[in-house]
Amino acid sequence: MKMLKSVTIAACLLMTVAFAKANNKLNDDNAASPNNAVNTYVDAISHGKAEGLSQVIDKSAKFSILQGKNILSFSKADMMAYVKENKNIDQACTISTSVVESNNDMTVVKVDMQYTDFVRSNYVTLTNTGNGWEITSVYSVVR
Repeated sequence: MKMLKSVTIAACLLMTVAFAKANNKLNDDNAASPNNAVNTYVDAISHGKAEGLSQVIDKSAKFSILQGKNILSFSKADMMAYVKENKNIDQACTISTSVVESNNDMTVVKVDMQYTDFVRSNYVTLTNTGNGWEITSVYSVVR
C-alpha cells in the first residue's frame, strides 16, 4: 500500500506543471522563450502531448516531490517515459500559474494543480542556457 501511494504521488509529480494551453507546434518566434518552455511542459503533463517536450527540458533536469518527510527524485528520462505512458490523457484538475521570480538568466513559475481533494503546488525553474530557455528543476508539494 505504501508503495502504491508512493507511485501515485510520484505520478502526480510528473503531472505537475499544468496551466495554459500550449501551442501544439513550436515555432521559431517563441521557441526560445520561458513561456514556451512552460506551456510545452504543461501541455505534456496536463494533456499527454509530448511534442517538443524533450527540447525544453535540460538534460540534467531534476524533478522532486516531497512525500511526508522523504523527497523522491526523478530524471528527464523518467519524465519522458511517464509522458509516453500517459499519452493523450487529460488530468482532471484546474490549473493556475504565477511567476515567482524572473530575470534575464532564470525564471521560477508556481503552478497549482487543483484536484478535488488536494492541491499540488509545483515550482518550475527555467534557465536561459544560451540555446533558449530550458526547465532545470521542478519541485512539488501537496497541500
